[in-house]
Order: sequence, then structure tokens, then C-alpha cells
Amino acid sequence: MTDIYQPASEFLAALDDDWRRHIAAVGPCLHQPHPARDPYESLVRAIAYQQLHAKAGDAIVGRLRALFPDDAFPRPEQILATDFAQMRSCGFSASKIATIQGIAQATLDGVVPDYPTALAMDDEMLIERLITLRGVGRWTVEMLLIYSLERPDILPADDFGVREGYRRMKGMSVQPTRKQMIEIGLDWTPYRTVAAWYLWRVPSK
Repeated sequence: MTDIYQPASEFLAALDDDWRRHIAAVGPCLHQPHPARDPYESLVRAIAYQQLHAKAGDAIVGRLRALFPDDAFPRPEQILATDFAQMRSCGFSASKIATIQGIAQATLDGVVPDYPTALAMDDEMLIERLITLRGVGRWTVEMLLIYSLERPDILPADDFGVREGYRRMKGMSVQPTRKQMIEIGLDWTPYRTVAAWYLWRVPSK
């Protein structure tokens, strides 16, 4: 199988010895986007995973999907028709329930675009449109851009794992700020998505 991310890995490994060592240790980039997911589903999933470990997020999404066994993923109308107690039983906080209901309504209202429309929009245009929704910040939309729309040059500079990964890789005493991360990340263009993937995999020392 062809390693479609090899050019990105080679570009990053050539930046300095820290990148070279880390990429050699991790191996090929195994980033797995989910291009079949529409923006609505991607946003709901991103909210489910916010501030949680992956396994906890998996469990919550699994319980949500179990409420609708006949569907691959609940549609906006189904979310809006589900009562608060059922949503809570999945493991969502009250705040996340309000956000997810808002995303569902915004999808029906046409604010959250369908997949072809989102695909045709540039990164910042989509971010600016979707962060108007309650509880949806840049990070949430960046996850959509990375995993659903397969954008190759997204750096989630607010992401704890990205900043902490960079701190560990460089042996820094404190994490770079969001602003510093954006500046540093300019050197990783046009492969910032792959850079983020590698930074999420820097081991704790």
C-alpha cells in the first residue's frame, strides 16, 4: 500500500534532528480521516470527545448510536426529539446536550452545510461560519476539517496534545502559547495536519 503521507513525513523529518528522531521512532503517518461523515455528524462527534480521553468519547458516542439502532448515526430531527434524560444517560453534560441540540437545529436551518457545500468552502470561511454556534469553537471545526474534509494543512493550535507534544519533543519547560504555536507551525506548511498527528504521539518522558 502506498504511504500517501510519506512526502509530509519526509518534509517534517528534514526540519531538524528532533523531528527526524521522533518521526523515525513513530514510523509512517497512519492518519485515518472519515470522509463519509457530513459536517453535522463530525461536529456532534467532536463535541462528544471534547475534554475527554478517546475511550470515554467512544463510549458516549456508542451509547448515543444505540438509542437509534436502525440508523448509522442519529439525524438532526432525531436528536431534537430525544429528551434530556436520554441524552444524559449517554454521558453528555447539560452543556454538551445544549450544544448538540443547537448543531442539530442549525443543520436543519442550513447554517451547518452539507458535505459538498463544506468541501467547496475554504478553511477560514467554514470556521467563521460554524463558531457562531453555541459551544462550537475553532478546535471543534478544525477536527471537522482534519477528519471529515481531509484538509492537509490544519494546525489545531489550541489543542493541549499538540502544544504538549511540541513541548516534550523540544524539551521545553513550558508549553508554547497558542500564538507561539501558530508562528512555529508556519514552518510546517503545507503539512500541518500531519505535523499535528505526529505531535499527538510524542511520548511522555
